[in-house]
Amino acid sequence: MQNIVLEDLIDRVLKEDLGTGDVTTISIVPPDYTTIGFIHAKEPGVVAGLPVAGAVFRRLSPDISFQIRVREGERVQAGQLLARVEGEARAILSGERVALNLLQRMSGIATYTARLVELIRDFKAKIVDTRKTTPGLRILEKYAVRVGGALNHRFGLYDAVLIKDNHIKVAGSITRAVELARASIPHTMKVEVEVENLAGVEEALAAGADIIMLDNMDISTIIRAVELVGGRAYLEASGRINEHNIVEVARTGVDFISVGALTHSARSLDISLDVGEMKPL
Repeated sequence: MQNIVLEDLIDRVLKEDLGTGDVTTISIVPPDYTTIGFIHAKEPGVVAGLPVAGAVFRRLSPDISFQIRVREGERVQAGQLLARVEGEARAILSGERVALNLLQRMSGIATYTARLVELIRDFKAKIVDTRKTTPGLRILEKYAVRVGGALNHRFGLYDAVLIKDNHIKVAGSITRAVELARASIPHTMKVEVEVENLAGVEEALAAGADIIMLDNMDISTIIRAVELVGGRAYLEASGRINEHNIVEVARTGVDFISVGALTHSARSLDISLDVGEMKPL
C-alpha cells in the first residue's frame, strides 16, 4: 500500500470519529497514563490489516508499540492473539474503534476471498475483484482481496479499458468502441469488452479485444463461449457469482471470475481489543 495514500486515509477516518476530541477519554483518563491492549480474534478467519491498525494507533501517538503476533493472510482461531499495543492510554482508547473497524473489515474480505479461492483451487480460473468497494477504502479492500489469495481487477477508471453496454451504445458497435479505445490508449494497455450474448463474443473477438467479459450468462452459454473463443482471448465470467455457483462457473474453463461480493457483501470478522491496567508513566 502507498504510504502517502494510507496516511491520508487514516487521517480522514480518525477525523470522522474524533472530530474535536474524544470527550469521554479526555475527561476520564489522565494524559500521562499508559496501558497495554491485546487484540484477539473472536471467531476463525483470515487476518488482513494488522499493519493498518498499527498505523492508526501510531498516528495518534508515534511512541506507541504495536507488536504483530500473526502473519498477514494467516488463518486464525477464535481467541487467538493477533497483536499487542502498548503506550499512551488516551491514544489507544481513542484509536480503538477506527483501528478495529478497518482490521475487521479487511479481515472479513480476506476470509471470504480465501473461502472462494479454496473452492476453485482445482480449476485454472482466477478470482478477481471489482470496483464495487466502499468509497474511500478501495486501497484497503483491494489489498485484503490479495491477502485472501485472489487478484485485483482494474483499480480505477484510469488503469485499464473496460467497454460496457453504455459505451457501446454511444460508439454504435463493439467494433467501433474497440477502435476508438485503441486509438487513444498506450499500446501496453489491455482492452476488455463486456458482452451479453454469443454474438457479442464473436464481435469482440473479431475486433481484437484482449479480454471478453461474459456478463450474467448462464452456464451453457459460457461453455459455448469458451469453445467459440478457443483461447484467442481471455474470458472473464461476471454477474451474481458467489460460493453457491462459483465451482460450476470455474468448471466451464473461463480464465477469470469477477466477484463483486468480495468487497460489497463480505461480513466483517469479529475482533476485539481489551486493555489491561492503566497507570501513570
